[in-house]
Amino acid sequence: MKRDAKDFLFEQVERIGKALASSKRLELLDLLSQGEMTVEVLAGKAAIDSKLASAHLRALKEARLVEGVRKGRFIAYRLTGSDVSRLWVNLRTVAEAHLIELQQALERIIAAPDRLTTESRLSLLERARRGDVVVIDVRPEAEYRAGHLPFARSMPLAEIEQRLADLPAGKEVVAYCRGPFCLMSNEAVALLRKYGFQAQKIADGVAEWAADGLPVEAAAAP
Repeated sequence: MKRDAKDFLFEQVERIGKALASSKRLELLDLLSQGEMTVEVLAGKAAIDSKLASAHLRALKEARLVEGVRKGRFIAYRLTGSDVSRLWVNLRTVAEAHLIELQQALERIIAAPDRLTTESRLSLLERARRGDVVVIDVRPEAEYRAGHLPFARSMPLAEIEQRLADLPAGKEVVAYCRGPFCLMSNEAVALLRKYGFQAQKIADGVAEWAADGLPVEAAAAP
């Protein structure tokens, strides 16, 4: 009887492991760490069709990692808790620590200064509070509204070129997007440097910031 009880306990945890055993489901968790999204939006961002996105969401829902909420005529999906976002960040961090292939791939897109520690995150927060740097969130505005780094301003990648005048001359600009696997901040930095701005990126997104116990702000609905 004791063996049966122990087997049952491990089998329940196994449900989480099975739900995570898909690169696309991990990507969906990463996306949902940015805020609520519909199946159609998730499918577009993950470059899969809506039917496959629905199947993956079903698997995540069965493991109680995501839930659907009705928004008018649509169903939006969200994580069932901030611990699910931390689970994704921790899983990715362990993978990076142990998988040389992942380390090498990340080194090609993330320079050492882009990786923040708790201390450097607090330092950036203080510099942004003082106005010494301008922090820009280059994700779509809906993701910014769902949650963003303190003192950051929304400047989606597609709008940067038309909004250069919004950036104060002579100030360092720090860009971020959805975390280490997101390349939008790389594009933003290249574009800003092209126009003469002193720009850099950080590998953090809101999930990494929150996982470190630092504040994340949400914007009021328009």
